[in-house]
Amino acid sequence: MIDTFIDFWSSISFVDIIEFLGTCAFAISGIRMASAKSVDWFGAFVVGFVTATGGGTLRDLLLSETPFWMLSSVYIWCTVLALFSVIMFSKQLVRLNNTFLWFDSIGLGLFVVVGTEKTIALGYPFWVVIIMATITGVVGGMIRDILINEIPAIFRQEWYALACIFGVFIYYFLDFLGLDDVIVQVSTAIAVFVIRLIATHYRLGLPTLKNEV
Repeated sequence: MIDTFIDFWSSISFVDIIEFLGTCAFAISGIRMASAKSVDWFGAFVVGFVTATGGGTLRDLLLSETPFWMLSSVYIWCTVLALFSVIMFSKQLVRLNNTFLWFDSIGLGLFVVVGTEKTIALGYPFWVVIIMATITGVVGGMIRDILINEIPAIFRQEWYALACIFGVFIYYFLDFLGLDDVIVQVSTAIAVFVIRLIATHYRLGLPTLKNEV
């Protein structure tokens, strides 16, 4: 058992760690949002899990890969950890302002990096990388919002998908400068996180399409 645990941690990369952290962050955001709908624990787990894995699942299917969460149970355990974290610290999370925004933005930044890295590793061109990184970042949240009967955030929040697109450009630029991979990955995740927060704070967004007669 101990040897298996050691082998597991010795085989993971920094991108894997980013994916684990992103899974926890997105799961917490989904569970926190589901709690506002008074769902039971199982319902909250389902919402958290699809929030954390929905985007990556669609990405992998489009790239003809086995969905990442089917290759290891760690993503289920990340969601379980997120569920019990919300249960144990629910009062503190409720008192914190913008809890959902913070965790959702953290997950968005981390998952943009994961989507970018995986698509590049498979040899796809730049424009495909942009699409796959955006899918990785936003689709899980879309499924979450549909499940809890909300308008998907990508259609109503400031620069949600655009933050992902900017993140890919930042990733390529930093990589072009020849920076270390870890610096590129961390900087990209932070940049997406900051862009999302700034856009939300200043209500930066695209023009709304209106049905004018």
